[in-house]
Order: sequence, then C-alpha cells, then structure tokens
Amino acid sequence: MISPSRRPRRLRQSDAVRRQVREVRVHPNDLILPLFVREGVSEPIDISSMPGVQQHSLDSLRRAVDEAAGLGVGGVMLFGVPETRDAVGSGATDPNGILNVAAGVLADEFGDAIVVQTDLCLDEFTDHGHCGVLDAAGRVDNDATLERYDAMAIAQADAGAAMLGMSGMMDGQVASARAALDAAGHTDVAIVAYSAKYASAFYGPFREAVDSQLQGDRRTYQLDPANRREGMREALIDIDEGADVVMVKPAGSYLDVLADVAAESIVPVWAYQVSGEYAMIEAAAANGWIDRDRAIAESITSIRRAGADAVLTYYASELARTLNLQAGTGVSAAHGRVDAR
Repeated sequence: MISPSRRPRRLRQSDAVRRQVREVRVHPNDLILPLFVREGVSEPIDISSMPGVQQHSLDSLRRAVDEAAGLGVGGVMLFGVPETRDAVGSGATDPNGILNVAAGVLADEFGDAIVVQTDLCLDEFTDHGHCGVLDAAGRVDNDATLERYDAMAIAQADAGAAMLGMSGMMDGQVASARAALDAAGHTDVAIVAYSAKYASAFYGPFREAVDSQLQGDRRTYQLDPANRREGMREALIDIDEGADVVMVKPAGSYLDVLADVAAESIVPVWAYQVSGEYAMIEAAAANGWIDRDRAIAESITSIRRAGADAVLTYYASELARTLNLQAGTGVSAAHGRVDAR
C-alpha cells in the first residue's frame, strides 16, 4: 500500500487547526441590516413571507437600530412604506415622508454608532410599483426618472443619510445623483450603486414587505439572470460615474458575478442576501430539512468568500449576536475578527 504524499486533511483535524487556517472570516461590522419602516403605525407588523422580519413603527425602528448598533453591526439600509402613493412617487422627496423622517431620526440618534443608509428608488412610493416614472406609453422613462432620483438624493442627504443606496437600475443614475449632491453641498454623502441588480424571482417576499403596487415586471431595466458579463459592465460604468460602493443583488445565485466584480473593482463591493434567500432558509429550517444556524452562517460566509466586503442580510443582528458570543468564549481570531461557523 502506497502512503499518500499529500495529506490536506492534516489541516482539518481539530477545530483549533481549522480556525487557524480559515481563509474567510465574518465580523459583525461586515453586516448591514435592511429595515422597513411603515408610515402611520404605532406597533410593528409581521411580514408573513419573512418570519422574524417586520414593518417597523418609528419607535420599534429605533429599538432595532439600537440593538444592531450595540451588537456591532456595520450599517442599516432603510426602506419606506408610505400610506399614500402617486405616479411620480411624491412621498420619496417629501421632507415629511416616512423614509426621510426615519433617516433623520436615526442619523440624530445613532449616526455616530452605525452607518445610516437609505434606499434611493421610487418603487415603494409609486402607485404603479415601478422604479421610475412612466411615459405616455406606460414605459419607464429613464431620463425623466433621473430628475426624480436627483431630488430624492438631496432629500435623503438633507435628512441625514450617510450613504444612498441607488437601486433603481436607470442608466446614468450615479453620475446624475453625484452631480446633484455635489451642487447641493452634500459632497461627503456616499453613493452605493446597486450595479448588478438582476430581475430575480427571489424578490418575492420583499414585495410584501414594502406593500408593492407593481404592475408588470422590471425586465426592461434590471439585468437578465442569464448574463454574467453584463453585471461586470454595469459595475465598471458605475465606478466610472463616481460610485463609492458597488453592489451585486441577489447574492447567493450570483456568486460568479460577485467574484468577477470583486476581482476588478477599485471600490468596496457589497452583496445583498435578498428576501427570497432568507425565506428559503426559514422555510426549510421550519420543516426540519436543514440546520438553520449552520445554513445562515454558511450562506453569508459563502458570499464573503466570493468577494463581498460587506453583506446586506436580514440575519445581520442575529448573526452578530452569535459572533459576539463566540468571541466571548475565546473563539476569536486576530484583530477581533470572529468566525461564522
């Protein structure tokens, strides 16, 4: 019998050895928590397709952000759910609109402890549910939408948002918003470009979360799931237009695109573990088909492994708590970074 000359299993023999040679680690600061705030409610409302996730009142939003900040979560991304909508999404630019009010509250109370980010898109605020304004033929008018985005950018920056998540997938949106922000004196407000945002089936539960009024689909402006190179192209365009961060969304089914973008990007690269990915883990775990805690950690670790510098995930606070507990028992790595196991 010939003994193998190469034995990779030597580095898998104990938990201590595995931790020592681990290539990817997750820290609470690498996590960003998406949150929904609903106008006109005094108590949080459960989202049936996303067990454990809620539409928040302003008070419960404060509590959720206070918890996240205390756990060391890096940021929160806010989505607004208004009481009324119209064709141009007027509530998105209203200083008294729910998203701008919430951003101001959080910036004042938690801005030094956690990065307050706001979703910059019209879909939550329009009565047709599209990410832009429509022309006479019912098509999304790219250039007219840019004007609304510019106004949204200024409104959100005025409210106190530190980073603006441009998720609408309009051509030229980053360059247009950057120019508008700079002209308004908001040169320090950063832009997170949802560069490679695909027309995905995995957004389904999100539609419930924001009470979407969508009619039709978004395939004329979000990317075709079959296209890998196009995701890279979009990211490079956004970087050239001045994006401070670029995003791949969804994360789990687009790890190849994420790896491509991470290999080429000169700015931070983030990825969004979307509502459908969350819902699938929850459903499978509820049926006893998977180990929930391991699936959460593995899914987020794989996104980091593919190249994401940070991950938007509805599990951000929960996973941060687990990581902190591990660190408290001595399961930690150099510089305080702990393993998502």
